[in-house]
Amino acid sequence: MLGFLAFSAVIVLLGENTRRITINREPAEAKLRETHGRLEDRVPETTAQLEERTAALQQKTVQLEERTASLQEKTAEVLEKATLLDLANDAIFVKSASGTISYWNEGATRLYGWTMTEALGRSPDKLLHSEYPIPLSEIESGDDWEGEICHTKRDGSRIIVASRWTKIRDSDGNPGGWLEINTDITSRKRAEDAARRLSGRLLTLQDEERRRIAKELHDSLGQYLAALKMNLDRFPSLTPEQSAAIASESSQIVDKCLTETRTISHLLHPPLLDEAGFGSAARWYVEGFARRSGIAVNLDLPQELMRLHPDVELALFRAVQECLTNIHKHAGSSLVDIRMTQDAKQVRLEIADNGKGIPKDQLRRLRRGTTEVGVGIAGMRERFRELGGSLEIVSNHKGTTIIVTAPLLHGSAIDSGKHSKSKRISAA
Repeated sequence: MLGFLAFSAVIVLLGENTRRITINREPAEAKLRETHGRLEDRVPETTAQLEERTAALQQKTVQLEERTASLQEKTAEVLEKATLLDLANDAIFVKSASGTISYWNEGATRLYGWTMTEALGRSPDKLLHSEYPIPLSEIESGDDWEGEICHTKRDGSRIIVASRWTKIRDSDGNPGGWLEINTDITSRKRAEDAARRLSGRLLTLQDEERRRIAKELHDSLGQYLAALKMNLDRFPSLTPEQSAAIASESSQIVDKCLTETRTISHLLHPPLLDEAGFGSAARWYVEGFARRSGIAVNLDLPQELMRLHPDVELALFRAVQECLTNIHKHAGSSLVDIRMTQDAKQVRLEIADNGKGIPKDQLRRLRRGTTEVGVGIAGMRERFRELGGSLEIVSNHKGTTIIVTAPLLHGSAIDSGKHSKSKRISAA
């Protein structure tokens, strides 16, 4: 009986449990069916939204591809322009709005010595130790500027550049930095300074030459003319015998005046140069130089020396004068060789001595064209440069050679005369 009751209780409990499960399952199934219905209703809407998003994503992808292609084209253009800027001889760099370098071309590297990696992000004022002719704030107040700036290279040397500045603006017109283009004009400025110093020195020498000529006129011609005047003043009171003696003495004084006048005139500008050409004038001057200085001179001229342009003949004659004067003063030479050659295009004159040569420091300054060591060589160089020629100096412990060239500009077709190819002019 107990077992039956226990079994019946179990059956009752199982039935009650089953009933409760059935009762709970019906609402769950109803909710599930409701949820499933809502999901089925939302599937088309969600699908449509996904399709819209997919279409928008595809459109954005196409736009991105177009922008990428445009960016690639612009990048190619920028790279092409950067390559062209690197080929430029000028130094080109961009200074950002913050004042630092954002672009630096190969020309800037060649000029200043710093690479792009070293220059980027640095201030050009501090990197190059810039010295401006006016305050920097005044330069940056405008949209562009041109002027000369002094810069320091990586090796510490100072250079002068012609600088052009252009302000960079963005699409809204706001300042974004500066584009700076610099050209090295150091050599040109040195040449201009040398030319100014040369001009000043020439004026000084001109005044000195005038003083020297005035002194010679006063000491020689002036004294002779004073003596001649005193003799003329004495004539009325002289006897015939005395007058004859005074007349003879006065004639000798006049001869001396003529000689002095001819000497001064020939030294200033020999008439032979205009009348007979460079060959005759050079022989006359060299003979007088050898006689006065005691230095032997070998003069080697072409057998048929044609008349050249007057400016060329004058330049060649002044070169002979200047070189022989320098040799007599400084070289300690006993022999000078002067050789002239010409071809269809130019005339070449070499003046060589066997002296002690020019010191290296002085030779270096002479080759640079400075006037620190004298105006003679610098003046000769400028004279031949204006004619389209050149001047070269070769010097060592065995002597010095000056080589000048000038274009063969004929003044006329008149032959200055056939003469021996080489002539040795010894000291008297």
